Amino acid sequence: MTNTATNTTALSNRAEAKSRFNAALEEAKAGAAALKAEGKDRAAAYRDQARHKGDDWVSEAKAYGEDAKVKGRELATEGKVKAGEGLRSLSKLVNENAHQVDERLGAKYGDYARSASKSIDGYASKLDEKSVDDLVEDGREFVRKSPGKALGIAAVVGFMLSRLFRGSR
Repeated sequence: MTNTATNTTALSNRAEAKSRFNAALEEAKAGAAALKAEGKDRAAAYRDQARHKGDDWVSEAKAYGEDAKVKGRELATEGKVKAGEGLRSLSKLVNENAHQVDERLGAKYGDYARSASKSIDGYASKLDEKSVDDLVEDGREFVRKSPGKALGIAAVVGFMLSRLFRGSR
């Protein structure tokens, strides 16, 4: 073989290798593009799935919140009724025992007891007349007007509740 034939064969082999390399490169690019598209599709599917799951959780949380509001309102109304009944019982008890106060301490203190009984009964009537929302708004207004008193009352009530529950152990 001559040098020209060797050069031609070498050029031919080089061209074939270059052609195959370019074909492999194009195939790799196509494979990478396909993987990229598949990755985007999967990411979109996962994103939609996560969004729907999040929406489901939000709707469940809202439903639980609404249930809690209804139950809270029922309990608050029940508590209001029981508080009114308790105040009326206390008023009746004080009024029934006013004559004993008259006998032991004097008529002046018996009148104080009757007056206190009427006041307590008046508070019970006011409590019955108001809705739970009105009572909540009255509480908010009291806290706005007298935050120091509200804090003091909360501290006393908290202390009393802690003593009450500590004694029940």
